[in-house]
Amino acid sequence: MNSQRINQAVILAGGLGTRLKPYTDENPKPMYPINEKAFLVYLIEQVHKFGIDNILLLLGYMSDKITDMLGDGKEYNIGISYDITPVEFQTGDRIVHAKDKLEQCFLLMYCDNYCPIDYLRLKEDFYKNNAWIQISAYENKDDYTKSNLSVDKNGRVLVYDKKRTVPNLQGVDIGYAIIQKSILDMISTRGQNFENVVYAYAVAKNKMFATMTKHRYYSIGSWERIELTKRFFYNKKTVFLDRDGTINKKAPKACYIEEPEQFVWLDGAKEAIRLLNENDYRVIVITNQPGIARGNLSEETLQTIHEKMEKELLATGAHIDKIYYCPHDWDEGCECRKPKPGMLYQAQKEYSLNLTKCILIGDDDRDIEAGNAAGCRTYKVTEERNLLQIVKDMVEEK
Repeated sequence: MNSQRINQAVILAGGLGTRLKPYTDENPKPMYPINEKAFLVYLIEQVHKFGIDNILLLLGYMSDKITDMLGDGKEYNIGISYDITPVEFQTGDRIVHAKDKLEQCFLLMYCDNYCPIDYLRLKEDFYKNNAWIQISAYENKDDYTKSNLSVDKNGRVLVYDKKRTVPNLQGVDIGYAIIQKSILDMISTRGQNFENVVYAYAVAKNKMFATMTKHRYYSIGSWERIELTKRFFYNKKTVFLDRDGTINKKAPKACYIEEPEQFVWLDGAKEAIRLLNENDYRVIVITNQPGIARGNLSEETLQTIHEKMEKELLATGAHIDKIYYCPHDWDEGCECRKPKPGMLYQAQKEYSLNLTKCILIGDDDRDIEAGNAAGCRTYKVTEERNLLQIVKDMVEEK
């Protein structure tokens, strides 16, 4: 892992925020409260977790309200400084105006987007690619928004289209970019959008790369996105449980649980789920069921098995919130069969989850790989430590 540090985050936060009117008639957009905390504070806390020591805020509209709220950053255990420019300045103007305050490499962020990115991977990719610009990009396979990128298999950005008019784009820039300061030398005139000029130049020189993420990003850029953003930051505690071998006895090797009567609870599993419920955890089961693809099990029978499971849980005062299953065989190349994390991302979209704050518990290496791939904290069930013991330790840790 590359040990070089990037010590500065630069956050663009100077615009009028017209799409958030009437709130922005009297307040700057980054101060919009999400669950009683200014959105900008979530970004500051994230930068601190990245291990970055200093933030430079590029301000314009109602800058005094932001500076009064944040001060020098001591309250957030990070240094905060400011560069204030006229409201009408474009993003390119703001960044060039702050040029003397910028370090040789810095993390550029937008003030209205948040994503639980893998920052260490972004940094690794930046140095590995010898990039001028390394952006984070959402894969956008679910058409969450309109794409503005085309990226090759090596992560090189082939097209960056801010207007999103080029056909067959796949992926969207989400506002976390590590940038070499030297590229600013090519901005020569006033009134330019930073991405339109600088990103286009880096693409033309084959020096812009993207680190793709499956994690959805959340925004205060428009009223349409805000309710999802509130759900995301509400962050109800969530535990993912594997099924066979974690909560019930596994079938013999190369066999499947094919009938309801074959579903037999492991010792302590029902009590563990009830304990999770009592401690306000959302409980989601994710299970591979290749017997469906192989003709050993119908989806109707699987539903019957799960109805039995849920009925027996309810009899003990416990419940499961959701069950996701993969019906595919191992060689079908799907995204949902563990060790791939597809079922976790299904849940992320349905519940607006921050998967990096979720927990996965399973008994197989494939479970753990899936959890790690999505950024979850993972625990492995063993003969020495069953589900109930793991859950009891989790509850005591909080």
